[in-house]
Amino acid sequence: MAILSFHSYTIPSHLLPFRRRHRRNFLACSAAETLVSSSSSAAAAAGGIGRVTEGGDLKSWLHSEGLPPCKVLLGDRPSLGIGEHGRSIHYVAASEDLKAGDVAFSVPNSLVVTLERVLGNETVAELLTTNKLSELACLALYLMYEKKQGKKSLWYPFIMELDRQRGRGQLAVESPLLWSEAELAYLDGSPTRAEVLQREEGIKREYNELDTVWFMAGSLFKQYPFDIPTEAFSFEIFKQAFVAVQSCVVHLQKVSLARRFALVPLGPPLLSYKSNCKAMLTAAEEAVQLVVDRPYKAGESIVIWCGPQPNSRLILNYGFVDEDNPYDRIVIEASIPEY
Repeated sequence: MAILSFHSYTIPSHLLPFRRRHRRNFLACSAAETLVSSSSSAAAAAGGIGRVTEGGDLKSWLHSEGLPPCKVLLGDRPSLGIGEHGRSIHYVAASEDLKAGDVAFSVPNSLVVTLERVLGNETVAELLTTNKLSELACLALYLMYEKKQGKKSLWYPFIMELDRQRGRGQLAVESPLLWSEAELAYLDGSPTRAEVLQREEGIKREYNELDTVWFMAGSLFKQYPFDIPTEAFSFEIFKQAFVAVQSCVVHLQKVSLARRFALVPLGPPLLSYKSNCKAMLTAAEEAVQLVVDRPYKAGESIVIWCGPQPNSRLILNYGFVDEDNPYDRIVIEASIPEY
């Protein structure tokens, strides 16, 4: 049996079961609150973030916590999700004309969620080398705990923004990990169906390890000594949080093990993914920055590279496919006779 890989042609749109419907907030511990209004003119005066029509908490929080002047604003546009008439979705756009090579923004490390902040280097290394828990599961667990703190949490404005996006990004679509059985039937005959089931089983295994990890990770145990994870959060809540983190986590290069997976307030899902884009969030000195790879007009939404992922991986991780994906491929199994 030989496995042959080929680059595929454009996938017909009728084979792409995009899902755009209302779901509860991804952490499902408390309802998201409406963000306070602000104006883009105020942002221009401040030399940084602002919303085109509405916004508030995220912008105010970023500035109050030390975000330096940048060349982007937060815009609003109608959500594409079914059943979400009148609801807007936020995105990062250029606040001025940009040229390739410009630094659009630089987010201080103090505003970036990494495992170094959550667990510390030694614990992270131990957890990952013993296969106790993945980086994504650790980040999901941390954010679930932080959301329970409500406005007392440093990350409250950021978590509210993630709630607003519900892990679906700019296309308002969900990973098949959150599809119903009827919707998964669209994938019958595709290897992606088996990958979805395999990924869900992996998430379930990680959920079963949460209590052990909570006890091993001294920082989590000290902060939440009476909240045993599997008692505080059901599997469905954890899976929603895991999928949300999966959809917006950034993989940083040339950093320590504890910093390689990061949640960046101005990163995805406020940035759109594109397969033929080369702009990436990168670790700079004491910050994570975005250098654009193409020119942008003021008000134009900014895109970043999602990595060399085929469409089968894009739909699993983010719920969408890219018809212009140069990394797409299909796997064909064929028997080669022996002579």
